Amino acid sequence: MKKIIAIICFMVFILGCKDTTDDNINTMIPSGEIPDEVEAVQLIFPFENSLCTEGTNVTPTTSTVLFEWTTNNNAQSYTLTVENLSTSTVSEFQTEDFIFPVTINRADAFRWSVSYVYQNEIYLSEIWNFYNEGEAIQTYAPFQAEIVSPMMAETIATTNSVNLQWNGSDVDDDIVGYDVYFGSTNPPDLNTSDTSTNNLTVSVIPGTIYYWKVETKDAEGNTSETDVYQFEVQN
Repeated sequence: MKKIIAIICFMVFILGCKDTTDDNINTMIPSGEIPDEVEAVQLIFPFENSLCTEGTNVTPTTSTVLFEWTTNNNAQSYTLTVENLSTSTVSEFQTEDFIFPVTINRADAFRWSVSYVYQNEIYLSEIWNFYNEGEAIQTYAPFQAEIVSPMMAETIATTNSVNLQWNGSDVDDDIVGYDVYFGSTNPPDLNTSDTSTNNLTVSVIPGTIYYWKVETKDAEGNTSETDVYQFEVQN
């Protein structure tokens, strides 16, 4: 009996001494929500919604681009995130510098941002899109539309209609319209085609989960699609 009690006490001691450092998970703070007393990272280059022509060509299909942002007194190091929007490939780089070379595909669209950790919080810069110049390319597809509202997995109070909102951008500045896919099935069906506005009001039923995405079209027939976003309307 004493042996059993001793084993139980030992197990209680071990559980009581469990390392809880994994519970202190950093929270990501987007640029628009960073407190005034905390310094945000400001992106410099490649420019937002631009055509990057300053890379050093490595091969006919790749070039090295110098990503640059402002220094930050709170940051000991930075995480540079570069996403190829054409292939959905995400690359992350840790650096103590504020200029960092990355070899990327030519003639592809990219999204990039910089973050750093301060007092157990992750502070994120703005997120910028750009196209990396390609060889002998005269026109570029639009960037994927930026979803404004509703956001992914957002829960909306009981209502009979929801206003879908997004922003579009294109280095050629020749967007001609948007196709909006919306419905209670995934993937959603086409709801509205060739709308020239950046919002659309749709009818909804409380207690239902909805899916939606936006396809952007330009004058040259190029297109780009967002991921499928989901939101729920409460009963």
